Amino acid sequence: MRILSCNVRLDNPAVDQENQWACRRAWCCDAIRSIRPDVVCTQELGRAQFLDLAAALPEHGSFGMADTAAGRAPMNTIFYRRDAFDRISAGGYWLSETPHVPGSSSWDSDCVRLANWLRLVQRTSGLEFRVLNTHLDHVSQAARENQARLLNEDAAAYPPDYPQVLAGDMNSGPANPVIAAFRDAGWGDTYGAVRGEADPGTTFHRFLGPALDVAGAKIDWIFSKGRARATGADIFRDARDGRFPSDHYFLWADIELVR
Repeated sequence: MRILSCNVRLDNPAVDQENQWACRRAWCCDAIRSIRPDVVCTQELGRAQFLDLAAALPEHGSFGMADTAAGRAPMNTIFYRRDAFDRISAGGYWLSETPHVPGSSSWDSDCVRLANWLRLVQRTSGLEFRVLNTHLDHVSQAARENQARLLNEDAAAYPPDYPQVLAGDMNSGPANPVIAAFRDAGWGDTYGAVRGEADPGTTFHRFLGPALDVAGAKIDWIFSKGRARATGADIFRDARDGRFPSDHYFLWADIELVR
């Protein structure tokens, strides 16, 4: 199965101007479809953007909690192919000291951050797995480390061999203690498992692509643990007429569930 992680960039016309959602909506939807994902983990997905992607992915079901108590933006929505998977359960929590209080945040997190998850059964194999999707804070290192801790504690509730996938914008490069914490908790980087551990370069390019003149590291990740093995991985760097579908490159991994 192919897992895609994509920070689609929130709709911010005043800042993004020619890169606002209305100008790249069709290209972003086409790009996601061209990767042929079975599961799509999105970040920064506003309500209108969710409706556009849901229309572009009619074969996919979805789950995503709104980020605030009375909000309507399912920021970290997960899409999944209904013909490939049966859904067992779904849930989520806020990455804070009060994870079941909607809209809560802690540790000087600049934004409200949360995680959504799905438990699915792969129809071809009958095997069950879990996928988590998140977006860690972009400002506070203390928040990122504590948010990672909550994700690890959650995943540890499952048996060690239970297949799990963790995808998202971690706002953390390979040298960040956040990534070490994930590795220490048993998560393996799918891209590194397939392509080698050398850092492929930044996945946040600010709509500039290769023209970005600031060095950076991969901050978007797809991890796996338990009976889930990466068999392929790549970073989607395509442009159309010099424009990119988002300010992040999209990342995908092919994962095989092992009996």
